[in-house]
Amino acid sequence: MRRLFLAASLIALLAAPSASAVSIDWVTVGDAGNTADTTGFGSVGYSYRISKYEVTNAQYTEFLNAVGSVDNWELYSTTLNSGSSFNRGITRSGASGSYSYSTVPGRESWPVNYVTFYSALRFSNWLHNGQPTGLQTNATTEDGAYSMVWSPVAPPFYRNSGATVFLTSEDEWYKAAYYDAVSASYSDLSGPCNCDGLGPATPTPVGTYSGSVGPNGTFDQIGNLREWNESVLFGVYRGARDMSFQEVAPWPIAYSRFSWDGASPWLDSGAIDDFMAPRLGFRVASVVPEPSTALLLGIGLVGLAGRRKR
Repeated sequence: MRRLFLAASLIALLAAPSASAVSIDWVTVGDAGNTADTTGFGSVGYSYRISKYEVTNAQYTEFLNAVGSVDNWELYSTTLNSGSSFNRGITRSGASGSYSYSTVPGRESWPVNYVTFYSALRFSNWLHNGQPTGLQTNATTEDGAYSMVWSPVAPPFYRNSGATVFLTSEDEWYKAAYYDAVSASYSDLSGPCNCDGLGPATPTPVGTYSGSVGPNGTFDQIGNLREWNESVLFGVYRGARDMSFQEVAPWPIAYSRFSWDGASPWLDSGAIDDFMAPRLGFRVASVVPEPSTALLLGIGLVGLAGRRKR
């Protein structure tokens, strides 16, 4: 019994995540190689993790304060809905070179909005790179999960091999939302959610609507905000799924696909207008981490100690 306790304690110690400014609450989506839904979406050939909640204002504020003292790429976009701050959850103060960012009181746990597709990629790069502090360079936001190399027109920006944290693909998003590995089937999410007519006319703290939890343990994949994903629908138009707090809930799920121009040359603003800016956010995904060498060594040492005792 004592040996089992020691083993459990060692596993918990060595497997504990390192302290970081932004902590993502992950859920694991398994059953690799599942079949696609009748819509053609949802088949994923590997296990992966996805964030339980949409990225929040508090998390994105940590990101901005780490890399946004000089905001070369409009990670905090003032051009989106520039005439209004409708439901915006982050404010900026100071001048370029000394910008600082704060969450609006009471909106810390709201999902971040007014973010472009590019900003979602750069947040993913920052997580992939270990949440560094500094200017917006290859070491922080411009390389990692995605290489933000520009040409006269915006390239599609595909996920790099070896990416550890990334924006969800459309299939990853869809599977996490609708696929039940136990029954090996898809179903609509039809519980209470923050959609038009079913919630307040604002975002709500992530996870508020427990009835909308999906089969894999994610929250708000119907309602709160639409969420960017990696899909290229046509031309420069990128994909988003879900429905926002201002839109009718996506029943059936086949109706929830959406596209918007997330690609504007050189800057992030894209063609997201005053109508969509308050409604768009994102969540991230990650590889399933393998047991560390230290963890495996520790388990082996516990087992060896047990054999010596016998």
